[in-house]
Amino acid sequence: MIDAWIAMLKPFGLNYAFVLDNTERTAFLHGLFVTLQLCALTIPCSLLAGVILAALLTSGKAALATSARAFVELTRNTPTLVQLYCGFLVLNMLITQHLNTLGTGNPLTPFFWVVAVVSLHKAVFHAEALRAGIEAVPRVTLEAGRSLGFSRRQLLLQVELPLAVRFALPALVNNLVDLVKMTAVASAIAVGDVTYESIMIWTQRDNVLELLLLILAFFGVLTWLVSRTGRWLELRLRMPGYGQ
Repeated sequence: MIDAWIAMLKPFGLNYAFVLDNTERTAFLHGLFVTLQLCALTIPCSLLAGVILAALLTSGKAALATSARAFVELTRNTPTLVQLYCGFLVLNMLITQHLNTLGTGNPLTPFFWVVAVVSLHKAVFHAEALRAGIEAVPRVTLEAGRSLGFSRRQLLLQVELPLAVRFALPALVNNLVDLVKMTAVASAIAVGDVTYESIMIWTQRDNVLELLLLILAFFGVLTWLVSRTGRWLELRLRMPGYGQ
């Protein structure tokens, strides 16, 4: 059946013969799996870091808020690829040199640096969305929480964040869609994601168009799943009657 599918596409100028090669097919499938792993790790990591940054930004403590603001401005105003190069080629090299003097190897892999950099990059956008959501919580709601004896931490975790997530959910979902696409930068430091493995294949077969179509379809499905999940959460978490 695969042979028939490949033969059917050949008259249209599409060469998918690599599917019949076990080595190349395995490499491409491994790339799909690595990309899924990147998404599965960066999504929760970025959300967790975003919550922490949002808490710092709205903490009311000048030192914490100023430090968090400086990190947000630096991170969101510089390209992700440049940050990845700085992390992997500069910080990773310094860590390696330091650990070599101690007689131990560097355990941080390129995969780790992609997860760390992409997660922190999108975390600042999550933080801004959550900050706006926190500031949108009605003052009367906060006063009600204080009247019940809630501490600042309890107000944040039990009142502000649950409401802020609902307010900021459309923006958060949009950030996650962008995050899924951003994982493609992993190929820049030779992490074997779907983009990198595709590059390795088309350098041998000269079938750039065919593989790019597969990559586009793959990321299209992933981002659609994320957006549909986000839409489901919006409906699930909506507050009945709020704003009406």
